[in-house]
Amino acid sequence: MTAVTTAHSAPAERRAPGVRAAVTGLGVVAPGGIGVRSWWETTLRGELAIAPVTRFDATGYPATLAGEVADFVDEDHVPAKLLPQTDRVTRLSLAAAAEALGDACLDPQSLPDYAMGVVTANSTGGFEFGQRELQALWSKDRRHVSAYQSFAWFYAANSGQISIRHGLRGPSGVVVSEQAGGLDAVAQARRRLRTGVHAVLTGGFDSALCPWGWTAQLAAGGMSTRGDAERAYLPFDADASGHVAGEGGALLVLENADAARARGAAVLGTVEGCAATFDPAPGAGAPRLLAAARLALADAQVDPADVDVVFADAAGERDADRAEAAALAELFGPYGVAVTAPKSLTGRLGSGGSALDLAAALCALRDQVIPPTAGAVRVADDCPVDLVTGAPRPARLRHALVLARGRGGFNAATVVRGAR
Repeated sequence: MTAVTTAHSAPAERRAPGVRAAVTGLGVVAPGGIGVRSWWETTLRGELAIAPVTRFDATGYPATLAGEVADFVDEDHVPAKLLPQTDRVTRLSLAAAAEALGDACLDPQSLPDYAMGVVTANSTGGFEFGQRELQALWSKDRRHVSAYQSFAWFYAANSGQISIRHGLRGPSGVVVSEQAGGLDAVAQARRRLRTGVHAVLTGGFDSALCPWGWTAQLAAGGMSTRGDAERAYLPFDADASGHVAGEGGALLVLENADAARARGAAVLGTVEGCAATFDPAPGAGAPRLLAAARLALADAQVDPADVDVVFADAAGERDADRAEAAALAELFGPYGVAVTAPKSLTGRLGSGGSALDLAAALCALRDQVIPPTAGAVRVADDCPVDLVTGAPRPARLRHALVLARGRGGFNAATVVRGAR
Protein backbone atom coordinates (compact mmCIF):
# COMPACT_ATOMS: atom_id res chain seq x y z
CA MET A 1 0.00 0.00 0.00
CA THR A 2 1.31 3.43 -0.88
CA ALA A 3 0.69 6.82 0.63
CA VAL A 4 -0.81 9.12 -1.97
CA THR A 5 -1.12 12.88 -2.07
CA THR A 6 -3.40 14.45 -4.62
CA ALA A 7 -2.18 16.68 -7.43
CA HIS A 8 -3.63 20.08 -6.64
CA SER A 9 -2.79 21.88 -9.86
CA ALA A 10 -3.95 19.46 -12.54
CA PRO A 11 -7.18 20.18 -14.43
CA ALA A 12 -10.20 18.03 -13.71
CA GLU A 13 -10.22 14.88 -15.83
CA ARG A 14 -13.05 14.00 -18.17
CA ARG A 15 -15.34 11.07 -17.48
CA ALA A 16 -14.53 7.97 -19.48
CA PRO A 17 -17.53 6.84 -21.55
CA GLY A 18 -19.83 4.53 -19.66
CA VAL A 19 -18.15 4.96 -16.25
CA ARG A 20 -20.14 6.74 -13.54
CA ALA A 21 -19.27 6.60 -9.85
CA ALA A 22 -22.30 5.56 -7.79
CA VAL A 23 -22.54 5.72 -4.01
CA THR A 24 -24.16 2.51 -2.81
CA GLY A 25 -23.29 2.57 0.88
CA LEU A 26 -22.59 5.00 3.72
CA GLY A 27 -20.99 4.60 7.12
CA VAL A 28 -20.78 7.38 9.71
CA VAL A 29 -19.19 7.69 13.14
CA ALA A 30 -19.30 11.32 14.19
CA PRO A 31 -20.21 13.71 16.99
CA GLY A 32 -23.96 13.51 17.25
CA GLY A 33 -24.36 9.92 16.17
CA ILE A 34 -22.84 6.50 15.60
CA GLY A 35 -24.36 5.23 12.37
CA VAL A 36 -25.91 7.13 9.48
CA ARG A 37 -29.46 7.15 10.77
CA SER A 38 -28.62 8.40 14.27
CA TRP A 39 -26.23 11.07 12.99
CA TRP A 40 -28.59 12.32 10.24
CA GLU A 41 -31.55 12.62 12.61
CA THR A 42 -29.40 14.63 15.02
CA THR A 43 -28.18 16.82 12.17
CA LEU A 44 -31.68 17.59 10.94
CA ARG A 45 -32.72 18.49 14.47
CA GLY A 46 -29.81 20.92 14.61
CA GLU A 47 -28.52 19.41 17.83
CA LEU A 48 -25.17 20.81 18.89
CA ALA A 49 -22.60 18.07 19.52
CA ILE A 50 -19.90 20.47 20.74
CA ALA A 51 -19.20 20.30 24.48
CA PRO A 52 -16.33 20.42 27.01
CA VAL A 53 -13.57 17.93 26.29
CA THR A 54 -13.91 14.68 28.23
CA ARG A 55 -11.23 12.48 26.62
CA PHE A 56 -8.52 14.24 28.64
CA ASP A 57 -8.27 17.03 31.18
CA ALA A 58 -8.24 20.20 29.05
CA THR A 59 -8.49 22.58 32.01
CA GLY A 60 -5.09 24.15 31.46
CA TYR A 61 -5.46 24.63 27.71
CA PRO A 62 -6.73 27.77 25.94
CA ALA A 63 -9.38 25.74 24.06
CA THR A 64 -11.60 23.43 26.09
CA LEU A 65 -14.43 22.46 23.70
CA ALA A 66 -14.55 19.67 21.12
CA GLY A 67 -16.86 17.60 19.00
CA GLU A 68 -16.43 14.13 20.51
CA VAL A 69 -17.95 10.82 19.42
CA ALA A 70 -19.92 9.89 22.51
CA ASP A 71 -20.78 6.37 23.68
CA PHE A 72 -18.42 4.61 21.28
CA VAL A 73 -17.50 1.29 22.92
CA ASP A 74 -14.43 -0.07 21.15
CA GLU A 75 -15.20 -3.71 21.93
CA ASP A 76 -18.59 -3.43 20.23
CA HIS A 77 -16.99 -2.52 16.89
CA VAL A 78 -13.46 -3.91 16.83
CA PRO A 79 -12.25 -7.51 17.40
CA ALA A 80 -10.30 -7.95 20.61
CA LYS A 81 -7.13 -8.92 18.75
CA LEU A 82 -7.08 -5.53 17.00
CA LEU A 83 -7.44 -3.40 20.13
CA PRO A 84 -3.74 -3.50 21.15
CA GLN A 85 -2.59 -2.49 17.65
CA THR A 86 -5.01 0.31 16.73
CA ASP A 87 -5.49 3.95 17.60
CA ARG A 88 -8.94 5.37 18.28
CA VAL A 89 -9.16 6.86 14.77
CA THR A 90 -8.66 3.43 13.22
CA ARG A 91 -11.34 1.92 15.44
CA LEU A 92 -13.79 4.64 14.40
CA SER A 93 -13.01 4.03 10.75
CA LEU A 94 -13.39 0.26 11.10
CA ALA A 95 -16.89 0.78 12.51
CA ALA A 96 -17.83 3.06 9.62
CA ALA A 97 -16.38 0.63 7.07
CA ALA A 98 -18.54 -2.22 8.38
CA GLU A 99 -21.65 -0.04 8.21
CA ALA A 100 -20.89 1.21 4.71
CA LEU A 101 -20.37 -2.28 3.32
CA GLY A 102 -23.52 -3.51 5.05
CA ASP A 103 -25.49 -0.56 3.72
CA ALA A 104 -24.28 -1.37 0.21
CA CYS A 105 -25.20 -5.05 0.67
CA LEU A 106 -21.79 -5.76 -0.78
CA ASP A 107 -19.66 -8.70 0.31
CA PRO A 108 -16.13 -8.08 -0.99
CA GLN A 109 -15.49 -11.82 -0.91
CA SER A 110 -18.13 -12.26 -3.62
CA LEU A 111 -16.05 -10.15 -6.02
CA PRO A 112 -13.05 -11.28 -8.05
CA ASP A 113 -9.61 -10.77 -6.51
CA TYR A 114 -8.36 -7.17 -6.73
CA ALA A 115 -11.83 -5.90 -7.73
CA MET A 116 -12.28 -3.68 -4.65
CA GLY A 117 -9.86 -1.35 -2.89
CA VAL A 118 -9.85 1.25 -0.15
CA VAL A 119 -8.69 4.87 -0.28
CA THR A 120 -9.02 6.92 2.90
CA ALA A 121 -7.86 10.34 4.04
CA ASN A 122 -6.22 11.10 7.35
CA SER A 123 -4.30 14.16 8.48
CA THR A 124 -3.11 13.42 12.02
CA GLY A 125 -2.39 9.72 12.17
CA GLY A 126 -2.77 7.84 15.43
CA PHE A 127 -1.90 10.68 17.79
CA GLU A 128 -3.32 9.09 20.93
CA PHE A 129 -1.53 5.80 20.34
CA GLY A 130 1.72 7.64 19.68
CA GLN A 131 1.40 9.76 22.79
CA ARG A 132 0.86 6.69 24.96
CA GLU A 133 3.97 4.96 23.60
CA LEU A 134 6.11 8.08 23.92
CA GLN A 135 5.03 8.35 27.55
CA ALA A 136 6.08 4.75 28.07
CA LEU A 137 9.44 5.52 26.48
CA TRP A 138 10.37 8.50 28.63
CA SER A 139 8.78 7.26 31.87
CA LYS A 140 10.12 3.68 31.61
CA ASP A 141 12.36 2.63 28.71
CA ARG A 142 12.26 1.35 25.13
CA ARG A 143 11.32 -2.16 26.25
CA HIS A 144 7.91 -0.81 27.23
CA VAL A 145 7.13 0.65 23.79
CA SER A 146 4.70 -1.46 21.78
CA ALA A 147 5.93 -2.98 18.53
CA TYR A 148 2.64 -1.76 17.03
CA GLN A 149 3.92 1.82 17.33
CA SER A 150 5.79 1.08 14.08
CA PHE A 151 2.55 1.43 12.14
CA ALA A 152 -0.40 2.34 14.40
CA TRP A 153 0.54 6.05 14.27
CA PHE A 154 0.78 6.13 10.45
CA TYR A 155 -1.70 7.93 8.18
CA ALA A 156 -2.22 4.73 6.17
CA ALA A 157 -3.20 2.63 9.20
CA ASN A 158 -6.93 3.14 8.57
CA SER A 159 -6.72 1.98 4.94
CA GLY A 160 -4.47 -0.92 5.92
CA GLN A 161 -6.62 -2.24 8.74
CA ILE A 162 -9.83 -1.87 6.71
CA SER A 163 -8.18 -3.67 3.80
CA ILE A 164 -7.07 -6.57 5.99
CA ARG A 165 -10.37 -6.79 7.87
CA HIS A 166 -12.51 -7.01 4.73
CA GLY A 167 -10.11 -8.53 2.23
CA LEU A 168 -9.96 -5.47 -0.01
CA ARG A 169 -6.99 -6.37 -2.19
CA GLY A 170 -7.56 -3.92 -5.05
CA PRO A 171 -5.76 -0.60 -5.61
CA SER A 172 -5.60 1.24 -2.30
CA GLY A 173 -3.92 4.20 -0.64
CA VAL A 174 -4.20 7.18 1.67
CA VAL A 175 -4.51 10.90 1.01
CA VAL A 176 -3.05 13.54 3.33
CA SER A 177 -4.50 17.01 2.67
CA GLU A 178 -6.13 17.94 5.99
CA GLN A 179 -9.78 19.12 5.74
CA ALA A 180 -9.75 18.68 1.95
CA GLY A 181 -8.71 15.06 2.34
CA GLY A 182 -12.16 13.48 2.46
CA LEU A 183 -13.03 14.91 -0.96
CA ASP A 184 -9.58 14.18 -2.37
CA ALA A 185 -9.90 10.54 -1.33
CA VAL A 186 -13.22 10.24 -3.15
CA ALA A 187 -11.65 11.78 -6.25
CA GLN A 188 -8.84 9.23 -6.05
CA ALA A 189 -11.35 6.40 -5.65
CA ARG A 190 -13.30 7.66 -8.67
CA ARG A 191 -10.14 7.52 -10.75
CA ARG A 192 -9.65 3.91 -9.66
CA LEU A 193 -13.11 3.01 -10.96
CA ARG A 194 -12.12 4.41 -14.35
CA THR A 195 -9.28 1.92 -14.54
CA GLY A 196 -11.69 -1.00 -14.24
CA VAL A 197 -11.90 -1.51 -10.46
CA HIS A 198 -15.41 -2.60 -9.43
CA ALA A 199 -15.69 -0.70 -6.14
CA VAL A 200 -13.69 1.36 -3.65
CA LEU A 201 -14.38 2.07 0.01
CA THR A 202 -13.45 5.70 0.50
CA GLY A 203 -13.78 8.77 2.72
CA GLY A 204 -11.91 10.24 5.66
CA PHE A 205 -11.42 10.03 9.43
CA ASP A 206 -9.43 11.91 12.04
CA SER A 207 -9.16 11.87 15.82
CA ALA A 208 -6.53 13.73 17.83
CA LEU A 209 -8.32 14.53 21.08
CA CYS A 210 -5.40 13.94 23.42
CA PRO A 211 -2.88 16.34 24.97
CA TRP A 212 -0.30 15.84 22.22
CA GLY A 213 -2.84 16.20 19.44
CA TRP A 214 -4.49 19.15 21.16
CA THR A 215 -1.18 20.94 21.52
CA ALA A 216 -0.45 20.45 17.83
CA GLN A 217 -3.84 21.79 16.82
CA LEU A 218 -3.46 24.82 19.06
CA ALA A 219 -0.02 25.51 17.61
CA ALA A 220 -1.46 25.43 14.10
CA GLY A 221 -3.84 28.26 15.04
CA GLY A 222 -7.44 28.99 14.18
CA MET A 223 -9.05 27.33 17.20
CA SER A 224 -11.68 29.20 19.17
CA THR A 225 -10.88 29.69 22.84
CA ARG A 226 -14.42 30.51 23.89
CA GLY A 227 -16.00 28.35 26.55
CA ASP A 228 -19.60 28.80 25.39
CA ALA A 229 -20.44 25.96 23.01
CA GLU A 230 -23.21 28.03 21.39
CA ARG A 231 -20.79 30.83 20.47
CA ALA A 232 -17.46 29.08 19.94
CA TYR A 233 -17.74 28.10 16.25
CA LEU A 234 -19.75 30.56 14.17
CA PRO A 235 -18.96 30.30 10.44
CA PHE A 236 -19.88 33.40 8.40
CA ASP A 237 -20.80 35.25 11.58
CA ALA A 238 -19.43 38.75 12.33
CA ASP A 239 -18.52 37.42 15.79
CA ALA A 240 -16.60 34.39 14.47
CA SER A 241 -13.53 33.58 16.54
CA GLY A 242 -12.21 30.38 15.01
CA HIS A 243 -13.26 26.75 14.85
CA VAL A 244 -13.81 23.91 17.29
CA ALA A 245 -11.90 20.69 16.65
CA GLY A 246 -13.65 17.35 16.50
CA GLU A 247 -13.21 13.69 15.64
CA GLY A 248 -14.90 11.20 13.36
CA GLY A 249 -15.88 11.10 9.72
CA ALA A 250 -17.62 9.05 7.06
CA LEU A 251 -16.89 6.32 4.53
CA LEU A 252 -18.68 5.66 1.25
CA VAL A 253 -18.86 2.64 -1.02
CA LEU A 254 -18.12 4.03 -4.47
CA GLU A 255 -19.05 1.61 -7.20
CA ASN A 256 -19.18 1.41 -10.97
CA ALA A 257 -22.78 2.46 -11.52
CA ASP A 258 -23.47 -0.10 -14.24
CA ALA A 259 -22.09 -2.92 -12.11
CA ALA A 260 -24.04 -1.69 -9.09
CA ARG A 261 -27.33 -1.71 -10.96
CA ALA A 262 -26.54 -5.07 -12.49
CA ARG A 263 -26.36 -6.59 -9.01
CA GLY A 264 -29.53 -4.76 -7.95
CA ALA A 265 -27.87 -2.35 -5.56
CA ALA A 266 -29.71 0.74 -4.35
CA VAL A 267 -27.88 3.87 -5.54
CA LEU A 268 -27.93 6.81 -3.15
CA GLY A 269 -26.35 9.23 -5.60
CA THR A 270 -23.50 9.72 -8.05
CA VAL A 271 -20.23 11.61 -7.87
CA GLU A 272 -20.42 13.77 -10.98
CA GLY A 273 -17.43 16.09 -10.66
CA CYS A 274 -14.21 16.40 -8.66
CA ALA A 275 -11.44 18.97 -8.68
CA ALA A 276 -8.57 20.21 -6.54
CA THR A 277 -6.36 23.28 -6.54
CA PHE A 278 -3.57 24.65 -4.41
CA ASP A 279 -3.24 28.19 -3.11
CA PRO A 280 -0.10 30.18 -3.92
CA ALA A 281 2.21 31.32 -1.16
CA PRO A 282 0.80 34.13 1.00
CA GLY A 283 0.97 37.39 -0.90
CA ALA A 284 1.78 35.64 -4.20
CA GLY A 285 -1.77 35.45 -5.54
CA ALA A 286 -5.43 34.91 -4.75
CA PRO A 287 -6.80 31.77 -3.05
CA ARG A 288 -8.00 29.16 -5.55
CA LEU A 289 -11.14 27.77 -3.91
CA LEU A 290 -13.24 29.39 -6.65
CA ALA A 291 -11.09 27.72 -9.30
CA ALA A 292 -11.66 24.34 -7.66
CA ALA A 293 -15.42 24.89 -7.66
CA ARG A 294 -15.42 25.88 -11.34
CA LEU A 295 -13.29 22.89 -12.30
CA ALA A 296 -15.61 20.53 -10.43
CA LEU A 297 -18.66 21.97 -12.20
CA ALA A 298 -16.89 21.63 -15.54
CA ASP A 299 -15.99 18.04 -14.75
CA ALA A 300 -19.63 17.35 -13.87
CA GLN A 301 -20.72 19.17 -17.05
CA VAL A 302 -23.22 21.30 -15.14
CA ASP A 303 -23.69 25.05 -14.81
CA PRO A 304 -23.86 27.00 -11.54
CA ALA A 305 -27.62 27.30 -12.08
CA ASP A 306 -27.86 23.51 -11.79
CA VAL A 307 -26.48 23.55 -8.22
CA ASP A 308 -29.17 23.77 -5.57
CA VAL A 309 -27.13 23.72 -2.37
CA VAL A 310 -23.53 24.28 -1.30
CA PHE A 311 -21.99 22.54 1.70
CA ALA A 312 -19.45 25.18 2.64
CA ASP A 313 -15.97 24.72 4.06
CA ALA A 314 -17.01 27.25 6.76
CA ALA A 315 -13.67 27.91 8.46
CA GLY A 316 -15.10 30.09 11.23
CA GLU A 317 -12.32 32.66 10.77
CA ARG A 318 -13.29 36.09 9.50
CA ASP A 319 -10.81 36.39 6.61
CA ALA A 320 -11.36 32.83 5.45
CA ASP A 321 -15.15 33.18 5.70
CA ARG A 322 -15.11 36.40 3.69
CA ALA A 323 -12.96 34.75 1.03
CA GLU A 324 -15.31 31.78 0.72
CA ALA A 325 -18.38 34.01 0.65
CA ALA A 326 -16.79 36.13 -2.09
CA ALA A 327 -16.05 33.01 -4.14
CA LEU A 328 -19.64 31.82 -3.80
CA ALA A 329 -20.98 35.26 -4.70
CA GLU A 330 -18.84 35.36 -7.84
CA LEU A 331 -19.93 31.89 -8.90
CA PHE A 332 -23.63 32.04 -8.02
CA GLY A 333 -24.29 35.73 -7.39
CA PRO A 334 -24.79 37.28 -3.93
CA TYR A 335 -27.25 35.13 -1.95
CA GLY A 336 -27.71 33.16 -5.19
CA VAL A 337 -27.70 29.61 -3.78
CA ALA A 338 -28.61 27.95 -0.51
CA VAL A 339 -25.53 27.40 1.66
CA THR A 340 -25.20 25.24 4.74
CA ALA A 341 -22.47 24.27 7.20
CA PRO A 342 -23.66 21.35 9.35
CA LYS A 343 -20.09 20.99 10.62
CA SER A 344 -20.96 23.91 12.92
CA LEU A 345 -22.83 21.25 14.95
CA THR A 346 -19.87 18.86 15.19
CA GLY A 347 -16.73 20.96 14.86
CA ARG A 348 -14.15 20.58 12.12
CA LEU A 349 -13.10 16.94 11.87
CA GLY A 350 -9.95 17.21 9.79
CA SER A 351 -10.10 14.78 6.87
CA GLY A 352 -13.33 13.41 8.29
CA GLY A 353 -15.07 16.77 7.97
CA SER A 354 -15.38 16.95 4.20
CA ALA A 355 -16.25 13.24 3.99
CA LEU A 356 -19.04 13.85 6.50
CA ASP A 357 -20.23 16.84 4.46
CA LEU A 358 -20.36 14.60 1.41
CA ALA A 359 -22.47 12.09 3.34
CA ALA A 360 -24.75 14.94 4.44
CA ALA A 361 -25.08 16.15 0.85
CA LEU A 362 -26.12 12.69 -0.32
CA CYS A 363 -28.68 12.36 2.49
CA ALA A 364 -30.00 15.84 1.69
CA LEU A 365 -30.44 14.91 -1.99
CA ARG A 366 -32.23 11.73 -0.99
CA ASP A 367 -34.62 13.45 1.44
CA GLN A 368 -34.94 16.74 -0.48
CA VAL A 369 -34.07 18.80 2.58
CA ILE A 370 -31.14 21.04 3.51
CA PRO A 371 -29.74 20.51 7.02
CA PRO A 372 -29.21 23.64 9.11
CA THR A 373 -26.12 25.45 10.26
CA ALA A 374 -25.90 25.92 14.04
CA GLY A 375 -28.79 28.12 15.14
CA ALA A 376 -26.56 30.67 16.91
CA VAL A 377 -24.99 31.87 13.63
CA ARG A 378 -25.96 35.34 12.38
CA VAL A 379 -24.58 35.97 8.92
CA ALA A 380 -22.22 38.96 8.64
CA ASP A 381 -22.99 41.71 6.13
CA ASP A 382 -19.69 41.08 4.36
CA CYS A 383 -20.59 37.41 3.77
CA PRO A 384 -23.39 37.53 1.15
CA VAL A 385 -24.50 33.89 1.47
CA ASP A 386 -27.99 32.46 1.86
CA LEU A 387 -27.09 30.44 4.93
CA VAL A 388 -29.64 27.88 6.11
CA THR A 389 -29.97 28.27 9.88
CA GLY A 390 -32.34 27.31 12.66
CA ALA A 391 -34.32 24.54 10.96
CA PRO A 392 -34.03 22.25 7.95
CA ARG A 393 -35.16 23.81 4.66
CA PRO A 394 -37.22 21.62 2.30
CA ALA A 395 -36.10 22.18 -1.28
CA ARG A 396 -36.00 20.64 -4.72
CA LEU A 397 -32.43 19.36 -4.89
CA ARG A 398 -30.71 17.98 -7.98
CA HIS A 399 -27.02 18.73 -7.46
CA ALA A 400 -24.98 19.63 -4.39
CA LEU A 401 -21.53 21.22 -4.36
CA VAL A 402 -19.27 20.32 -1.43
CA LEU A 403 -16.25 22.54 -0.71
CA ALA A 404 -13.26 22.00 1.56
CA ARG A 405 -10.01 23.77 2.36
CA GLY A 406 -7.12 22.05 4.05
CA ARG A 407 -4.51 23.80 6.14
CA GLY A 408 -1.51 24.68 4.00
CA GLY A 409 -3.38 25.70 0.85
CA PHE A 410 -5.37 22.65 -0.22
CA ASN A 411 -8.74 23.26 -1.94
CA ALA A 412 -11.18 20.58 -3.05
CA ALA A 413 -14.65 20.59 -4.60
CA THR A 414 -17.06 17.76 -5.39
CA VAL A 415 -20.38 17.77 -7.25
CA VAL A 416 -22.87 15.04 -6.36
CA ARG A 417 -26.23 14.26 -7.88
CA GLY A 418 -29.14 12.46 -6.28
CA ALA A 419 -30.28 9.07 -7.54
CA ARG A 420 -32.29 9.36 -10.72
